[in-house]
Amino acid sequence: MELVALARNPVPSGAVVGAFEGYDGGPMRFARWQPTRGPRRGTVCVFTGRSEFIEKYFEVIADLRRRGFDVAIMDWRGQGGSYRPLRNPRKGWVRTFSEYDKDLACFMQQVVLPSCPAPHIALAHSMGGHILLRNAGQPSCRFERMVLLAPMLRFHDSKVGTPQRLASLYATVGTALGLGRAYVRGGSDASADPVAFEGNPLTSDRDRFARNRALIDAAPHLLLGAPTIGWLNAAYRSMAMLSSPAYAERLQVPLLIGIAGQDTIVDSRATEAFAARLKVGTTLMLSLARHEILQESDEIRARFWAAFDAYLGVEQVA
Repeated sequence: MELVALARNPVPSGAVVGAFEGYDGGPMRFARWQPTRGPRRGTVCVFTGRSEFIEKYFEVIADLRRRGFDVAIMDWRGQGGSYRPLRNPRKGWVRTFSEYDKDLACFMQQVVLPSCPAPHIALAHSMGGHILLRNAGQPSCRFERMVLLAPMLRFHDSKVGTPQRLASLYATVGTALGLGRAYVRGGSDASADPVAFEGNPLTSDRDRFARNRALIDAAPHLLLGAPTIGWLNAAYRSMAMLSSPAYAERLQVPLLIGIAGQDTIVDSRATEAFAARLKVGTTLMLSLARHEILQESDEIRARFWAAFDAYLGVEQVA
C-alpha cells in the first residue's frame, strides 16, 4: 500500500497511507494529508477517473493543502493499489456501479469521518465524477459541496467508435451471455494511456504529460487494461439512470461542474444538458481544455483554481 515516488513527482510530506476494507472486505488503498497552511478549512476528498491512481494527483494534493484543506484520496476497486477482484489484475470489472457506491461509503466511514475535519468537499474527475453524482442523490451523502470535472455522463462518440445504442446493446448481450469478464472487442492488458504527446486526448501540457507517462513506466502494477464487457454494461446502465431529467432536478448538493471544451473522452454536450437541469449547480466551461482538466496547462489550471476558490470562499493563494 506504499506510494510510488519519482524525482519529478515526490510524495507530498506528511502522508498517512494505508488500506480500508471495501464493502466485501477487499483492501482498498487510501492516503490522507493535513494542510500546509492555515486557516484549516475542512477536507477535500479527491476521486480519480477510470484507470487512474493516487500518485497522479500529488500536484493537486499540494495545491489543496496550500489552501488550508486536509486531503483524503482513495483508489477505486480494480485499479491503482486497491483490491482487484479478477485473476487477471489488468481487468477492471464490476457487476454494477453500486459496488463503487458501497466502497465510497466504507471510505467515508473508516477514513474520512474519524480523521478528517468537516466540512467535507468532493473533488472528482471523469468516472469519479459519475460516482459522486450517484452519491449526491443518496440520503447518506456526506458532502457539503462537490466539484466535478468532466464527469462521465455519456461517452464521446469518437471514443466508442460505434453508435452508442449498439455499444450498449453489445455490452448488455455480452454480459447476459456470461462474457462480462472478457475485454471489450479489441481490448487487451495494454494500458489505454497514450504513449506520444502529439494528438493525445488528455492534456495540452507537455510537461505534465511526460510526468504522468513516467509514472506509468515506473509503476506498471498500478495500471489497468481495456474495459471489460461487464464494466461497460454497468457504466451504460448507470449513465442511463443519471441521464433521466428527474435525477438532476432532485439533487440538493451544490455542484460546480467543470466542462472541457476539447474533450473527446466524454461528451461535453451531455454534461451541459445535465448541468442545465440542476437546481443548485453552476458550470465552468474551459474551452481549451482536454479531458484531464487537473493535468492541463498552467493557464487552464489557473482558471479552474480561481473558480474553485471563489466557489468555496478561499482567499487568494500565493
